[in-house]
Amino acid sequence: MKFASYWHDTAPAFTGGHAGPVEGRFDVAVIGAGFTGLNAARKLAREGLRVAVLEASHVGAGASGRNGGHLNNGIAHGYADAKANLGAERAHRLYRAFDRSIDMIEQVIAEEGIDCDFRRAGKLKLASKPSHVAGLRANQELVAREVDPETRWLDREDLKGEIGSDAFHGAALFEKSAMMHMGRYLTGLAEATVRRGATVWENAPVSGRNKTQKGWQLDTPRGQLTADRVIAATGGYSAQVRNAPLGYFRKRIISMASFIIATRPLTDAEVAASMPGNRTYVTSLNIGNYFRLSPDNRLILGGRARFSARSDQKSDARSGAVLREAMTGIFPQLAKVEIDYCW
Repeated sequence: MKFASYWHDTAPAFTGGHAGPVEGRFDVAVIGAGFTGLNAARKLAREGLRVAVLEASHVGAGASGRNGGHLNNGIAHGYADAKANLGAERAHRLYRAFDRSIDMIEQVIAEEGIDCDFRRAGKLKLASKPSHVAGLRANQELVAREVDPETRWLDREDLKGEIGSDAFHGAALFEKSAMMHMGRYLTGLAEATVRRGATVWENAPVSGRNKTQKGWQLDTPRGQLTADRVIAATGGYSAQVRNAPLGYFRKRIISMASFIIATRPLTDAEVAASMPGNRTYVTSLNIGNYFRLSPDNRLILGGRARFSARSDQKSDARSGAVLREAMTGIFPQLAKVEIDYCW
């Protein structure tokens, strides 16, 4: 078993990083080469700005390359809850923002010719308990009525053509949701960012940040650059670094660990018996699971597994064992299938 992200392990390497020292003056410096940073840099460079990207490790090293591979629309806690807490207009805008995010990714893939197995698969939000059915169904009907008619409810009998499991009691289907190979998308996005004129430095953590008369000076172990503006496109990993120039985020970002396993490639018969619908799937439990098939037919399943902030081989192996048990509970027919990846 490999304790590495399946997405990184099965994607071509990004080779467009700048090999020389960090130096120069830029209109914008972007800290972080994940989805957010690369998309921002690509768009700004396309508009003619001088753009630098500083990445502490490698492209997509954080959550962008260590996720379940879902591009799901909808609101995780439910449109009804959003409406109750935010009001109808803001809830509607929030829901539409998730729709637009998938549209944007699809557009970028088309514009840049990125080969990443993008597909509008649809998402099933699965009712894990009989008591969850009424709430999920009411939320789906409200969504269909007010903001997204491309949703529908599937009763338990309807699920037989979607998923080979007796663990669920119905599901809300969101047709707009999609999936893709996250590693190939990251490499393609990074290459497009460079092609549009940005400069990307990997292995260049920002170790210092100083205000200047015209902008900012950013220090790295590989040199320093200046920029009129800085975009901090980082996440929970920056908050873990003590005395870092982005320490502001330490009190504002709470990292939540989620772990993932990927099986060996399933046979056609195993796919037909487990996930004939070939969608993205999310369960309704508070501490539930999410899963899908990879382009080469591996079952990729993730979840909280353990409330641990550690990620090393010993800790990840324990999380993998918890996720394997969850997988077997959903798909007992796959109980003896080997696990190839855990991250």
